[in-house]
Amino acid sequence: MQRSGTVPAFDLRISITDTEPLIWRRLHVPMTLTVPEFHLAVQAAFGWENSHLYAVRGVDRAGKAREIAGPDDATEDLDAEPASGVVLSELLDVQTPGTALEYEYDFGDSWTHHVEVLGAADLPAGELMCVDGANRGPVEDSGGPHGYRRLLQIVADPEHPEHSDTKYWISGVTGEYGSHFAPATFDRQAANGKLRLLSLQWWPQPLSDEERDAVLLPVRWLLENAAPDGLELTKDGYLKPAMVKRAMDELGWSDPVMGKGNRETHARPVLELRLHLIDWKLLRKVKGRLVLTPRGKRCLERPAELWDYLGDAVGRQEHDAVRLATRIHTDWHLSGIAPASGRRVEAIRGAMLAAGFVTRSGHPIPDEWVSDINQVVRRNLKCLHLMAPKVDHRGRSLLTDGGVKFLLAVRAAGKSG
Repeated sequence: MQRSGTVPAFDLRISITDTEPLIWRRLHVPMTLTVPEFHLAVQAAFGWENSHLYAVRGVDRAGKAREIAGPDDATEDLDAEPASGVVLSELLDVQTPGTALEYEYDFGDSWTHHVEVLGAADLPAGELMCVDGANRGPVEDSGGPHGYRRLLQIVADPEHPEHSDTKYWISGVTGEYGSHFAPATFDRQAANGKLRLLSLQWWPQPLSDEERDAVLLPVRWLLENAAPDGLELTKDGYLKPAMVKRAMDELGWSDPVMGKGNRETHARPVLELRLHLIDWKLLRKVKGRLVLTPRGKRCLERPAELWDYLGDAVGRQEHDAVRLATRIHTDWHLSGIAPASGRRVEAIRGAMLAAGFVTRSGHPIPDEWVSDINQVVRRNLKCLHLMAPKVDHRGRSLLTDGGVKFLLAVRAAGKSG
């Protein structure tokens, strides 16, 4: 649990060697951080995707040379000790500014980070903090410092024959289009947002009623409007246009670009919400009306029970492939470290292949099935208010504090189911 006061912490300057201009961050992290936790903090601060192996090399405080690699389950063939259980304070001395270690990410591109102790930091308990930095983190799989430097030169030269192809490739990898890709900028607020996601998992805090109610808002909104006598449906079984419009407006789903959104067929969030509450057996159709089930009535009266029930419903999917994809999305959201949206289906497909998923005939799962599974998981999560509004067009939406706590419950349910 997070405790009041401050904890002993490192003030670290982390620079990616051979980058021009230099890409660096200054982090305050607890001395008790393990190497795997430090790895994730670096990933969050620089905007990496945590899709490759990593290693930490240095001389520990006893004078012994150490090479530590992770993740543990992927480093059996490496001549290095596993990262789990190794604490950062074994390798760095806060009393000796200038002591350093090397953190390498992606052994193919070889992104080497020089990690130097500047001194001690005054860090609130249960927090991680990025206090300074410069330049956007490199693009994943761009070929190391030399390859990334060449990529930036091509992007800066509209006359270069590879200019258009390179910009297209960057947009596919990063999800940042045109001027949204800004290599000379550093968004410290976004970095700290990702670090907060990690801190809420490593030092959990109690769930407040306000956080719970904010996450459950769409579900409770529809349950409340269906009580006590139900909602009249159209002859085709949809919510009436006036109710669809209210939902879009009151739940913050209206989009000026998409128009009024007063039909479920043009207001996908409302359609998915209704279908999910029926699937979750909180609502049912009776004689042309949408009414609460006994479970729906009970959960409406007891928000804590609704929280637990939905955590189980999302986490304990009936189909193993959907459960795997749910776990992957959960991990992406909880870390704030994920591939660009256009690459996520590919990542899920790779995970399914690695897990041995095949069709009944023994063939790999077809691409369209993977896309459908991805959509199922995304729509499950969109029925809840988990994400904070985006600060600008460059960044990605991150979980609210309540969103973190809900997905931790989903993760726990998935492991126990």
